[in-house]
Amino acid sequence: MNVREIQDPNVIEGEVFEEERHGAKPFVPAAVCRILDANLDRAREGLRIVEEWCRFGLNDARLTDTCKGLRQELARWHDSTLRAARNTPEDPGTELTHPREARRATVEEVLQANLCRVEEALRVLEEYGKLYRPDLGAACKQMRYQVYTLESRFLAYRRQQALEQSRLYFVTSPSDNLFEVVEAALQGGLSLVQYRDKNADDVTRLQTAQKLKQLCHRYGALFLMNDRVDLALAVEADGVHLGQKDVPVALARQLLGSQRIVGRSTTNPDEMRRALDEGVDYIGVGPVYATPTKPGRAAAGLDYVRYAAEHCPIPWFAIGGIDMNNIGDVFTAGADRVAVVRAIAQAEQPTLVTQYFLSQLAWVERMRDVNDD
Repeated sequence: MNVREIQDPNVIEGEVFEEERHGAKPFVPAAVCRILDANLDRAREGLRIVEEWCRFGLNDARLTDTCKGLRQELARWHDSTLRAARNTPEDPGTELTHPREARRATVEEVLQANLCRVEEALRVLEEYGKLYRPDLGAACKQMRYQVYTLESRFLAYRRQQALEQSRLYFVTSPSDNLFEVVEAALQGGLSLVQYRDKNADDVTRLQTAQKLKQLCHRYGALFLMNDRVDLALAVEADGVHLGQKDVPVALARQLLGSQRIVGRSTTNPDEMRRALDEGVDYIGVGPVYATPTKPGRAAAGLDYVRYAAEHCPIPWFAIGGIDMNNIGDVFTAGADRVAVVRAIAQAEQPTLVTQYFLSQLAWVERMRDVNDD
């Protein structure tokens, strides 16, 4: 594109469009070129931040390549004319900031902020790009949809990876000090929490779930809602745990979307097979021992744990009456993930109990790795 001296110094001649072939020469304000230049930089910078985590944090070649491809496509549009329009010394935006920009508490916050940054920049490029080159606007529209898809895939990937890495699962029970107990367990390294309260009214459950989700995400832990898909949606939980009499998995998927986690309780091999056919992300295996949280339900016993160890291809958690006294037997039966309720909820020092469980689970994992070698 050629820049030429014209009467209005704030106008730059645009690319040769169809109109120009008929003698009409469109002109683009210099401010538009500056907007395009700034947002091309902004989008590429945001993508690079996400790309680095995909590469070094997730070790995922496909996601890394997607980010790189989008960056290179944007670079193709960043021509010398747009760069020449840059006027950083007189840009008032360089002095603008917000307190939230000065701090990021988690990697998730960094990634989410930069994905939003890219999406916003692409929307700006789509609209102002129409004034510069119609095909630029069209290209940025398509890229914006690609970034939306990338964001969904990234969220799903992050949650699945976090689930895969989780070995200890805390299922809450009603308590006057619920938040204190959960935070103490999170401080001990807990990475997966399910909010379960069968008796509270919906207003209370909604308020409690919102606070627990915020608490879990502050520590980088997953937060799941027991039974209620509607409440999981309302608080933007990471997923839902369903019992055998709850809504079908397919409906939960339809409502929650593919990026969230869906788990299912199972008590025998037939229920396990059905849950696997339904496409759940994980299953609960139990109750291993009789427990007051499942009154009237017979224990599935260690035989079902052994069956799961041999036949379950997805993450599964042994659950039901597991504590520090019997966890060794559960490990011996083949479990390498456990879910607990009272063992943490009623502990005098939830942080230490959590650390104990995690240390035992880590030891089991190391021993199995050694035996596999």
